[in-house]
Parts: sequence; C-alpha cells; structure tokens
Amino acid sequence: MGLRQSRANPKDAGGDWVIVLVKGLDQAKQRLGGVLDAKARRALALRNAQRAIRAASAGDHRLVVGGNPEVREIAQRLGAEAVIERKQQGQNVAARLGIAHALKSKARAVLILSSDLPLVTPQSVREMLDVGARLAPPAVVAAPAIGRGGTNALYISPPDAISLHFGEDSLAAFRHEAEANGVKFAVHQSEAIALDLDEPEDLELARRPDH
Repeated sequence: MGLRQSRANPKDAGGDWVIVLVKGLDQAKQRLGGVLDAKARRALALRNAQRAIRAASAGDHRLVVGGNPEVREIAQRLGAEAVIERKQQGQNVAARLGIAHALKSKARAVLILSSDLPLVTPQSVREMLDVGARLAPPAVVAAPAIGRGGTNALYISPPDAISLHFGEDSLAAFRHEAEANGVKFAVHQSEAIALDLDEPEDLELARRPDH
C-alpha cells in the first residue's frame, strides 16, 4: 500500500499528528530472546517500525521519535520527520518529546502509536483518528492491547489534555485521569492495533491464518 498524501496544507503544521515511538533496533524485542536470536529480533523490529511509520501516513503529519540515529534514517527513507532522544528513557519520555515537538507546530491533536504492531494499517489509524475527531475537545481515545491492560495507541486532543501513563495497566490510568479532570474518554477496539509483539505467544497470534 502506498503512502497516503497528507490532508493538511503543507505550510500549515497544525492538524492531527501521528507520533510513532521506535526504540533502537538492537535493544528491541528483548523479551523474545527465548524464541528469536538477535538478528531475527532486529529484523522483526525493523519490519514493524516501517509498518507503523507507513500506517502513520493516515494523519496530517507524521513524526517518529527514535532511540538512535538509525531510526532517523529509517524515518527519512519513508518520508517522515524524526526527532531522536539523547538517551532512551521509555515510552512516556519519548511520547512527551514527540508531543512537545507537535505543540510547537500548533498541533490540534496527537495520536501516539506503538511500533510493535504487526497488523497496523493506515486504515486502522484513520479509523481511530475519525473516532477522536467526533469528540469535542478535551478528549482522549485509547486503543487497548490484548489482555495486559496496556495501551497501543492514544489519541489526545488537545495534545496536552492529560499526562502519560504508558506501561502496566495504562488503560485504567488514562481513563482515571481523564474522568477525574472532565476530559472525554473513549475506548477504541481495533484488531489491527490490539496485537503487539512483546511475548512469545504474541508471535503465535500474529502467525494465525485469520491475520
């Protein structure tokens, strides 16, 4: 599938930003070490990162937040802007860096997207953006991960409407903060976004013929 053309005026940096979080490839997928060697884990991480960056073309603007300069090169080859962390400090720090960059460009909303999603597509990202667009701001839409209480994608409008809680039980944490502060909160169920590759059993799910 080719990259979708941006819907926004290229001179207008506002609109919806899709921010893809990509670890350094050599550090990715450590929990799959029991079933994949280092070379296979790196290849898997690269393939998933490229897929997520392509899927992010559903937004008005794409931004990749990366763990090392290699990620910048990958993003640039795919026509995406990138910012690189000085030091990898986890999803929340990386996401805050991306949001700060988008806010400087007057982003209307952001969608934070994991790069561990083997089924994600531009259409699935577009569908989530559309759900968010139907909610008057301030609003948050979360796409849950399968079975762990985690969050694989998060739409926030405006981009600083809530703080970040990626990690264990993040879905509940996002819901709690949004509801405590009068921010609309919706859960978006998406098969294409729900599966992330963190554990060996996730690889088996990704290989199922119905996927």
